[in-house]
Amino acid sequence: MAETQESASAGQPVQPIQVLYCGVCTFPVEYCEFGSHLTRCKEWLHETHPDLFDKYYSEEALQAKLGTLSLEAQEKLEKDTAKKEAKAEAKAEAAQKKKMASQITIKRIERNKRKFVTSVHGLEAFDVDLKKAAKFFAQKFATGASVTKNPLGNDEIVVQGDVSGDIVEMIEQGVGLLKGVPSDNVVEVEEKKKKGGGD
Repeated sequence: MAETQESASAGQPVQPIQVLYCGVCTFPVEYCEFGSHLTRCKEWLHETHPDLFDKYYSEEALQAKLGTLSLEAQEKLEKDTAKKEAKAEAKAEAAQKKKMASQITIKRIERNKRKFVTSVHGLEAFDVDLKKAAKFFAQKFATGASVTKNPLGNDEIVVQGDVSGDIVEMIEQGVGLLKGVPSDNVVEVEEKKKKGGGD
């Protein structure tokens, strides 16, 4: 600290501290132990910055850190860390499975005399902001698009016009904010207007 003050007083600019953030948990590397992916964090650090890995996780560093802890406390700490990691992994896996099981329904709905609207339901399961997606479709097709509730009370995007095929294609190509939405989960449905319902 004295060195920094001396250099500052000598008219030298004080250099900012360089912080390295972990590529796994995004914490500064010295705080990875407080996250829930320590094992993966350590692997990442070992591969990308072996010098820092030694600084934080070499035998000497660990001994210095844990020197004041009893053997039982060290073992408990390791077990707790392993439990926390397993729980986080299981949670992430369950979320991924739920996401992959989610269905995106793209429905072509006949309104009257060859007039159609297209409804899109299920995008929110893939972290797509529905309002942004509606705006995106409105700009893309130069038509009206809005987020509304379907008969089941779930949010869906309704786009004016028959654009169901175009939207499927956009999902397949991962266009814009549809990137990362799996095309295998897309179901196309056609809803025809009931005859005799009046125009």
